[in-house]
Amino acid sequence: MIGNLVIGTGVMVVPGTLNDISQSLGISVPQAGQLITAAAILMGLGAPLFAGLVAGWDRRRLLTGSLIWYGLLHAACALAPNYATLMPLRVLAVMSPAVFTPQAAACVGLLVPPEQRGRGITFVFLGWSVASVMGMPLAAWIGGAWGWRWAFGLVAVSAWLVSLWVWRAMPDGVRPAALSREAWGRTLGSAPLMMAVGVTLLSAFSQFTLFSYFAPYFAQTHGLNGAGLSLLFLWFGAFGLLGNVLVSRSIDRIGAPRAVLITLSLIALTLLLWPLGRASVWLQALVLVPWALGCFSANSAQQARLVHLSPALAPATVALNSSAMYGGQALGAALGGLMIAQGHMLSLHTVGLVVAATAIALSGWAAWVSRPAPAA
Repeated sequence: MIGNLVIGTGVMVVPGTLNDISQSLGISVPQAGQLITAAAILMGLGAPLFAGLVAGWDRRRLLTGSLIWYGLLHAACALAPNYATLMPLRVLAVMSPAVFTPQAAACVGLLVPPEQRGRGITFVFLGWSVASVMGMPLAAWIGGAWGWRWAFGLVAVSAWLVSLWVWRAMPDGVRPAALSREAWGRTLGSAPLMMAVGVTLLSAFSQFTLFSYFAPYFAQTHGLNGAGLSLLFLWFGAFGLLGNVLVSRSIDRIGAPRAVLITLSLIALTLLLWPLGRASVWLQALVLVPWALGCFSANSAQQARLVHLSPALAPATVALNSSAMYGGQALGAALGGLMIAQGHMLSLHTVGLVVAATAIALSGWAAWVSRPAPAA
């Protein structure tokens, strides 16, 4: 969980400091947003690829090494002299999320009893929610006060410190069985599993079309920068953490498919009400609450859903689900940037709502397809 806190902070440090990156490097907001898109593409392609490459590695060494790499590359990003240098360094840095997040989740299935698997996986992803409470607001505040380079430096130091913690906490010898071609074939050929992965793709797509550009959107509509922007991110993150805690406590009781439908519906509710938030920053904060409750908990529930559907294929399905999450982030950030370049920033929520509704429909269909057969 602590590792994912640092990983999540590093992934979200660009959205949190997007305004300062744009101004500091003399580039447009859509061009700065390409840092999100390019990184998400690498994470999306890398998660399943790395799952195969590191299948037999000891997870203690793998997870620790990925955090050390994360720290080194974020330190290099902080020293980048221009956008042309920053872009490839950022892409190299996010190799770590492509490895750490799915492999940490897959490890949980080997470390906890089956009846606690859902709670264990959602607890691991709680780190992303905590990152939204602590990491992203802090990065936004540091970016506004001292510049984005200091925010990247914070991620670097945090990654190195947590790598020591992971090394001390993880037991030796945790090596999930390598997945055969037959196992990958079973995964890719399973309609329920692939539909569930598709739900994650659409969910991330719907959210990151707007979420990637929170900083410039709130600056334009409410004049928020620096401390004000940081406080709004903190508000969003606090309810994101609450939503993940509630799902973690209830998922084994209500079931992962129902948890996914509830959390996706909360996201769609905010996107439906989004125009109301333009009236004042207080209304904006209220409108954000349902989305925050569903944002990170939806992905946690999705990961638990996939592991529940096929525990033996967890290393593959968790990697594919992480890939879908990052792929949706890339699609959303790219489309959002294109819309902003065309002067349609205030319409980002409409696209998000349509895609979120599609995700809800697909999630319901997936639940129907994977329901247990009636007893004879």
